[in-house]
Amino acid sequence: MKQFKPNLIKAALLSSGFAFTSGHALAQQEAPAADEADYEVIQVSGIRGSLQRAQAIKMDNTSIVEALSAEDIGKLPDTSIAESLARLPGLAGERRDGRTSGLSIRGFNENYIGTSLNGRELLGMGDNRGVEFDLYPSEIVANVLVYKTPDASLMAQGIGGTVDLQTINPLGKERTITFNGLIEQNGKDSANPDFDDQGHRFALNFVDSFADDTIGVALTIASMESPSQEEQFRGWGYTNANPDRAAAGVTVPEGTQILGGHDSFVRSAMMERDSIAAVVEWAPSDDLTVKLDALYIDFKEDKVFRGLEEGGAEWGTQNYTIEEVQNGLVTRGTFADFFSVIRNDAESKEAELTTLGLNVEYAIDDNWVATFDFSTGDVEKTITNIESYSGVGRAGTDGRPSIARSWTMTPQGAVYSDHPTLPTLDYTDPSLIRLAGPQAWGNPLFGSDSQDGFVNQPIFDESLDTFRAEIQGYLDYGVISGVEAGVVYSDRSKSKINNGAYLTAPEYPGDGPIPSVLGVADLGFIGINGVLAYDSLGLFNSGYYTANDAALVQNDRFGDTYKVEEELLTFYTKFDLEADLGDTYLRGNFGIQVIDVDQSSSGFSTTSNAQGFTEAAPVDGGASYTSVLPSLNLSLEVAENQYIRTALARVESRPRMDDMRPNAQVSFAFNDNQITNPNPENGPWSGSAGNPNLRPLAANQFDLSYENYFADSGFFAVAFFLKDLRNWHRDSSLLADFEAVYIPGFHQGSEGQLPATFQGLVSAKEDGLTGTVQGWEIQASVPFDVFHDSLEGFGMFASATFMNGHLDDGTRVPGLSDEGYQLTAFYEKAGFEFRVSGRKRSDFTTETRGLSLSLVETVDQGGELWDAQIAYDFSESGIEMLEGLRVTLQGQNLTDEDTTQTNADAREVTRYQSFGRNFLLGFNYTF
Repeated sequence: MKQFKPNLIKAALLSSGFAFTSGHALAQQEAPAADEADYEVIQVSGIRGSLQRAQAIKMDNTSIVEALSAEDIGKLPDTSIAESLARLPGLAGERRDGRTSGLSIRGFNENYIGTSLNGRELLGMGDNRGVEFDLYPSEIVANVLVYKTPDASLMAQGIGGTVDLQTINPLGKERTITFNGLIEQNGKDSANPDFDDQGHRFALNFVDSFADDTIGVALTIASMESPSQEEQFRGWGYTNANPDRAAAGVTVPEGTQILGGHDSFVRSAMMERDSIAAVVEWAPSDDLTVKLDALYIDFKEDKVFRGLEEGGAEWGTQNYTIEEVQNGLVTRGTFADFFSVIRNDAESKEAELTTLGLNVEYAIDDNWVATFDFSTGDVEKTITNIESYSGVGRAGTDGRPSIARSWTMTPQGAVYSDHPTLPTLDYTDPSLIRLAGPQAWGNPLFGSDSQDGFVNQPIFDESLDTFRAEIQGYLDYGVISGVEAGVVYSDRSKSKINNGAYLTAPEYPGDGPIPSVLGVADLGFIGINGVLAYDSLGLFNSGYYTANDAALVQNDRFGDTYKVEEELLTFYTKFDLEADLGDTYLRGNFGIQVIDVDQSSSGFSTTSNAQGFTEAAPVDGGASYTSVLPSLNLSLEVAENQYIRTALARVESRPRMDDMRPNAQVSFAFNDNQITNPNPENGPWSGSAGNPNLRPLAANQFDLSYENYFADSGFFAVAFFLKDLRNWHRDSSLLADFEAVYIPGFHQGSEGQLPATFQGLVSAKEDGLTGTVQGWEIQASVPFDVFHDSLEGFGMFASATFMNGHLDDGTRVPGLSDEGYQLTAFYEKAGFEFRVSGRKRSDFTTETRGLSLSLVETVDQGGELWDAQIAYDFSESGIEMLEGLRVTLQGQNLTDEDTTQTNADAREVTRYQSFGRNFLLGFNYTF
């Protein structure tokens, strides 16, 4: 059978033991034979070596993929997997708390991406299915493959694509010991006196083979403390301005919007992560290979959020003045007569992830291999988020001084200054500030003026067990060259207990001074000198506060407590294709997955009784169904190292687990106008519910690409993709009858009015929404020595992605940016390395934390990030005692890019975040 001459760098890498296995192919692939006279085995390291290995992976794969290859053991091109992935074509990173954590592939965020470790589905530490990629240590990774088109043997699929993290295969490797160390310095000084702006990271990698290369061992131990800082303005929202509040000479047109208030703070955080990863391979014979791999991550992040919560207009105080209006927005004004809430909030997130996998591969004969694989994983996570309120005295206390300020709208939100005529207050004065809620927000279990704080403490527990059996072999039936067939059983469950409590200080009904003041939190970024800082989480953990269980009176506590379970039994068959078509050579595969699904969930339906207490009744639900997912991948080598690839597939993403809960919550509006309104849409009854019957989100997709590999580390490619969304989940409002929960004498108006209707709307998710996402990807990797030998060592990698898409109800696909760009330029020669990288994306929808730590949709305006790195590898210095040492200096977010979320009017800032630059000095020593 005719085949083009193997690419020299690809053949060299293959012969030197680099394994080009797809992340889901559990059987080791053999390197293709090649005439040794055709090439020389070479070792290429650094950025160029990483690009060459990644390029070889792309060329060898019949799917359309992107690849990352570690430069050496324990060292990725970036400091985290998330940042490396965000530089790939068609992918975009999302910053959370200043770090790149979220990820989108072709416009779909991590909730619609399949993620696996060595081909096995990987649990995340998030609230849902999505994986937070910055939490996984880069030191454990040898390669990362991103599948934009699936094949039938790929289990962890998603509408966006699949990310497969691959660990090293130590069998047959020579002994290598690598030590990584890094010192981290945040460019923004800590605005909180009890948090540092410095961190560190250490890792030890050990790889060796024993017993005549029949046993291979790889061990990674990594520890990290990483600080982050943030300045955040958060607008309460915008509402219609009152024309009567305009200053002399100022006109306020109808519909003019005004900021209703703000809660702004400075955040400091320290993320700690300790990880242990191990791989043991045993090959007692040529026919049998056994591989055991394990990963343990102990994660903790402590944060404080210290600042102010203040009204401003309409929602905070009616005493305000409009001093300037521009194009329908109040841009300058004053307010007075508000009792500011000083916030000393804190959060502690603790999580443990454990995953264990066992793979047994047996060669039945020269053509057939059987594989058995078992894996188990578990994640436990607890978030303790405390709000602590203080101010000039408890709500209702006579003689308290109120605040007055001027404010001006800027692209970063509101900036405050002294009122022109009224005195201001110094919230850093310990003699002025009392530990008590200055606003009567209420604690229905203790007293209307007794809420001095609140704690949310959700607990998550998730487990996943998977068994896979497959057989793979070579065939010679025309164009069919091989077959793979198997069965996969997975059992997954996730539970959430949504704990919460009202907090009251012990001096109630009086108030007292702040215990153990730590210093001052600086709020200069919004024009305010600062607030007193104290350890609210420490007070809570010590039992200082009186805690009243919020589940007694808040329906959403039991209403958001649930357990979701799902069992999937998948049968699949995949046929490999090879054909000599004369001047072209065809490779590919076609196959099908048949998935039998049994999903169930349990939770509570909640309502309130006549005393205002929550009544919760257990409920459950579920569904059984079968999905059929065909796929086709074709790769046509039309000329040497030039490929046209195309793919067709039906893809699915499992429903979000929080949408699958069976819970229902009943609400009644004690508003006379609503109670007497017979229209169910405007009446007093409403509710919300999950949907345990949801089917997977599905899409039919088509891909076409042209790839030209013109040099060992040089190529350009253009790709078109189309995703026809067939079953997106829509927000729906269903008409329901609430008569069964009606309580005579309780559900009525202030004058005894009875409800004019017992019907109301229940919000829930339902199947059936359709839509379309399509786009173009353009990418190029160019070593500059193709232009002239004097440019050896210079190079660049760049890509651009253009997408448009919509759901038929007008909503946006979560994570879709219309445009995305990546650029990396580098120089590498004689041990010296320099590179600069930038990435940019347009606005997209995402989620943020709302009440009770719930996830609320918002719009992120996107941004542009630039990083740089300079390094020197002493192995090329000629200094024998320093051979094996590599020193690196990195700068992240060099332009100090902020993150902004707004309403449709981009001037209406709902959230502005600034994180500062980050600098890292690291070394890598291998011996």
